[in-house]
Amino acid sequence: MDRIVVVVPAHNEASRLPQCLASIDRARHAAPVPVEVIVVLDACTDGSRDGLDLADTVVAIDDRNVGMARSVGFASSRNTSPETWFATTDADCTVGREWLRGHWDHARQGARVVCGTVQVDDWTHLGERVRRRYEAGYARRSGRQHHHIHGANLGVAARDYWSIGGFNALPTREDVDLVDRLGRAGVPITWASNLPVSTSARLHGRAHGGFADHLRKLHLDAAS
Repeated sequence: MDRIVVVVPAHNEASRLPQCLASIDRARHAAPVPVEVIVVLDACTDGSRDGLDLADTVVAIDDRNVGMARSVGFASSRNTSPETWFATTDADCTVGREWLRGHWDHARQGARVVCGTVQVDDWTHLGERVRRRYEAGYARRSGRQHHHIHGANLGVAARDYWSIGGFNALPTREDVDLVDRLGRAGVPITWASNLPVSTSARLHGRAHGGFADHLRKLHLDAAS
């Protein structure tokens, strides 16, 4: 693997995007290969355009579509080769220092798609009851080997990504769609538990049917 390209889609994420990019920058310095960081600003009307010094490339679109944003991001990468590793996360997330090295390690060992896990960064405003419900459900669906798919923690070899046409322009579940198409194309999936990404506990997210909606449902169920 010759390099890593990280794409971060963002829609009105002025309050969270700087933290996300700072965490990716720390991970970049721990990575054994060059890393290009691409931010795709999608229909932003806040200050998301400010403070993007840690991004190598900034692309602006007006589609309000996370699948399109991720697709445009990877299409904007420079000097991509079949040996490039593509990784993506979300603007309300922070990654660990070893996140990119972890993806690189999996790729070096033959992984072609890596689906990682997420963890909520702060349960304070949701409470212990919601946290327990979430963690019980997450573990139950995981079993010994998790099968969670999160655009917030996803990696794929460039050659496999391009072989199926990349992300479809879907407003939600674009991550599930991509992994499903890769699997149907015969590309093996690695379900990694050793490189979690921290995500916000907000109840109103940017994509309908996304992670925030799941947390909001748990919150409402716990209150009923």
